[in-house]
Amino acid sequence: MDNSFLKDKALAIRESTIRTIGNFGSGHIGGAMSIIEMLTFLYYEEMNLSKKDDRDRFICSKGHAGPAVYAVLADKGYFPKEWLSTLNQGGTNLPSHCDMRKTPGIDFTAGSLGQGLSAAVGIALGQRLKNYTNSYTYAVIGDGESQEGEIWEAAESASSWKLNNLIVFTDRNGQQLDGYTKEIINMDGLEKRWEGFNWFVQTINGHNFDELRNAIKKAKNQKEKPSMIIMNTIKSKGFIPGERIVANHSMTFDLNVAEKAIEELERRERI
Repeated sequence: MDNSFLKDKALAIRESTIRTIGNFGSGHIGGAMSIIEMLTFLYYEEMNLSKKDDRDRFICSKGHAGPAVYAVLADKGYFPKEWLSTLNQGGTNLPSHCDMRKTPGIDFTAGSLGQGLSAAVGIALGQRLKNYTNSYTYAVIGDGESQEGEIWEAAESASSWKLNNLIVFTDRNGQQLDGYTKEIINMDGLEKRWEGFNWFVQTINGHNFDELRNAIKKAKNQKEKPSMIIMNTIKSKGFIPGERIVANHSMTFDLNVAEKAIEELERRERI
């Protein structure tokens, strides 16, 4: 896939995510915006999205990034784009956190942070047991979420079973709900931690399509370990009012602010 197509698509997904949250009036803008290049690359270039059982799966363990996932799924035709205007409202099919019982295209419900990786490990193991040799399970976790003990229980299980069909991303944007990770529980040295659990580890710029492409290719070429791709990202990237501030995990803003932010983003993209 041409990078210019992916760049344009990521911009459109950003704008859709901003509008979706602005229409409701508040939402988890920060962690949604930081994974958009990863989502764009997976859904528009990398993943096998056929309706067969042996397709690829994607688990958004940091489920509060749901609005970005919904923007992609709507664009891919999993449900009408009109649904995006119902985010978090009564009777919606698009709750704040991803829910496979409500939303077409969601592979696992995101509950408390830390649980999604365990689900991804189980799904990857299931793919192996069913001899789905060409399918992969992809998952994304947060750097704040990585403070959860269940993450590391899942990590040791995946490496023990040598789940080379499991490719996980850490969204290392350096922030969590209450502030910077380094001031709460320092998450420096993630590479060594994952290597210690016997994973194949790479670190990339999570907003660069070439680096995403090369990292996934390397992950697929090694056959003995699950893969961890640590993405250095910017929380709230593209929603400029939220960039480089502490209180950007969840923000309150209306559709008017959203449209102004989109205009500002488009001006920046043209520079």
